[in-house]
Amino acid sequence: MDIPMELNLEQKFNLKLYEEQVKGLNQQESQKLLLEVLRQLMVKDNMIKHLLKQA
Repeated sequence: MDIPMELNLEQKFNLKLYEEQVKGLNQQESQKLLLEVLRQLMVKDNMIKHLLKQA
C-alpha cells in the first residue's frame, strides 16, 4: 500500500494560513498550542488504532 507523504494543495494552503496565525504568538502561547496539537495527534493515533482493531 502506497501511503502519500506529501501534502495536497489544500493542506499546503491551510498550513500557510496557520503559519501566518502563529507568527504573532509569544513563547507561552506557542508552547500551549504545541501541546494541544500533540494531544490531538495522540487522540488521532488512538482512533486509528481502534478502527484498525475493528476491521
